[in-house]
Formats: sequence, structure tokens, C-alpha cells
Amino acid sequence: MGRVMIIQVLALCSLLVFPNLAVAQLKQNYYANVCPNVETIVRKAVTTKFRQTFVTVPGTLRLFFHDCFVQGCDASVMVASSGSNTAEKDHPDNLSLAGDGFDTVIKAKAAVDAVASCRNKVSCADILTMATRDVIVLAGGPSYPVELGRLDGLSSTSASVGGKLPKPNMNLDQLNAMFAANGLTQADMIALSGAHTLGFSHCDQFANRIYNFSKQNPVDPTLDPSYANQLKQQCPKNVDPNIAINLDPSTPRIFDNVYYKNLQQGKGLLTSDQVLFTDSRSKQTVISWASNAQAFNNAFIAAMTKLGRVGVKTGQNGNIRRDCAAFN
Repeated sequence: MGRVMIIQVLALCSLLVFPNLAVAQLKQNYYANVCPNVETIVRKAVTTKFRQTFVTVPGTLRLFFHDCFVQGCDASVMVASSGSNTAEKDHPDNLSLAGDGFDTVIKAKAAVDAVASCRNKVSCADILTMATRDVIVLAGGPSYPVELGRLDGLSSTSASVGGKLPKPNMNLDQLNAMFAANGLTQADMIALSGAHTLGFSHCDQFANRIYNFSKQNPVDPTLDPSYANQLKQQCPKNVDPNIAINLDPSTPRIFDNVYYKNLQQGKGLLTSDQVLFTDSRSKQTVISWASNAQAFNNAFIAAMTKLGRVGVKTGQNGNIRRDCAAFN
């Protein structure tokens, strides 16, 4: 066996042992030696923000998702546009991200950096990860240990966003393909969709379902008729498209499994929600989690942990930003 061949085999073996070296860096209590109280500091800052406005919860959760699905979990979504560079956050798909999500991370970062031993030691990406877990708990959801050790990304461009985030009218195949591109299964996708137990969407994201679904059916037949009428009252034709409507009409401020119960009743707000029940391939999972909150919570924690490993930056591929909104 030639020397080149041996090197190639060794390289392949290392890939098999460490398929993602970045993930190997992630671990619980990553900052134990440099900033041992970081999780407590972040939780306190997030709780203060939560008491000011509930939008902190869905705003932070959605920010984490939008960050990880574009270039990985590296806080690149937080960077502000500057000079000739239009950043991720100014792509049309990110313009609806709530400012309170950004503010939550910025305030938590300030609280961490106020501790001398922690200053410039904790990445914005990790602070966003911790804050996301904390808002889930504040809304009544499950607590779970977070893996830390991410660096912040070195680039953020609007051009990198297109086609990376789910659209409200996607079918199951499209959703599965998008999540699979990030190493997530159909079960992970359905679990993460359960985050729609919180937050809101806007009238223009589902107007076609209540006014012009098809020639035969102006109203999407998978919508519960009384729910469709309720949506028409909240979103009359020609209304401001930015009016916010709760994704969960039943318990919009509680992290629970009611989202799946809503789907069973034809009360999924977006096409991409309701399809999880109408498509036979995903229907049974919805039924299972609608009747078993603990099973959903366990699946959600597993999916969030996997999501947090997507595209992690390490070594020369990232750094720790002094300001989450600007490169060093």
C-alpha cells in the first residue's frame, strides 16, 4: 500500500471516528473553568426580560431556529448590516424576527461580560442557545442540559438565507428535505414544529387558506370551519398583513402539547402545520404526542439538542464576538 493510500485511509478513519469534529467540542459545563456561573447569569437576564414582555419567549426561540438553519448555530443572524454588506437579519425571511429576541441575547451578553472573569469568554452563539432553553422553561416547557462550546461565525450575508428556512405553504416532502439537509429526521421536524405552541404569524402567511385556496374551495377544506371564520374576522381582506395571529389559538402563552391537539381539530394556522396531520406519514406522530405530553417533551429536547449541533464553528472558523451585532 503506497504512502498516499495510507494517508487517505487514515483520513477516512478519522472521519468515521469524528464525523463532525465541531460537535466533539460541544459539551455540558463547557465554561466551568472560565465562567462557572454563566448559566445562572444568563437565566437571570432572560427572566428579567421575560417579565417585561412575553414576546421574549417566541422571539428568542425563533431567533435560535433561524440562526441554526442558515450557516449553522453561530449567531450570524445577530450581525447588523454595515457598509456594502447586507446581513442575514435583513433578508426578507428574517425581517419578521421579533426585536425582543435580539434584545434578550444582547442583554444576557452584557450581564455575562459584566463579570470580569467571564468578559469576552462566552460566545453569542452559546448565549443564544442558553437563552432559548431558558425561555422554554419560563413558558412552562421542559428544562434540559445544553451543550456549549460554539464560536461565533465570521460571516453573515443576506445571500446565504434563500431557500434555507421553511415556508408556511410547504408540504411534508419539502419540510422533510429541508430538515434532512440539517441532519434532522421527520420526527425531529414534527417535534420542532411543536414550538408553534408559542408565538404568532401574520395574516399574509395564511390568507390564501381562508380566501382563495382553490376554485372549488375558497377556504382550505382541512381548516375547521369555525376556526376559518374566526381567522376571517381577525384578518379581513385588505387588512394590514402584519397583524399578528397566535399560532396556537388555545394556549398561546404556554409551552405544551396542545399544538398537536389543535392539528387534530383542523386548527393548524399554517399549511405547513396542518399537513403534519393530513399527511398519513406524519399523522400517527401527531396523534401520539397529542395524547402524551411527556413523549413530546422528550422528543423536543432531543431535536433541540440535535439542532444546536448544526454547523457549529470551532478553531479558525469562528471567534467570540465582543458585540453580538458586529464582527470584531
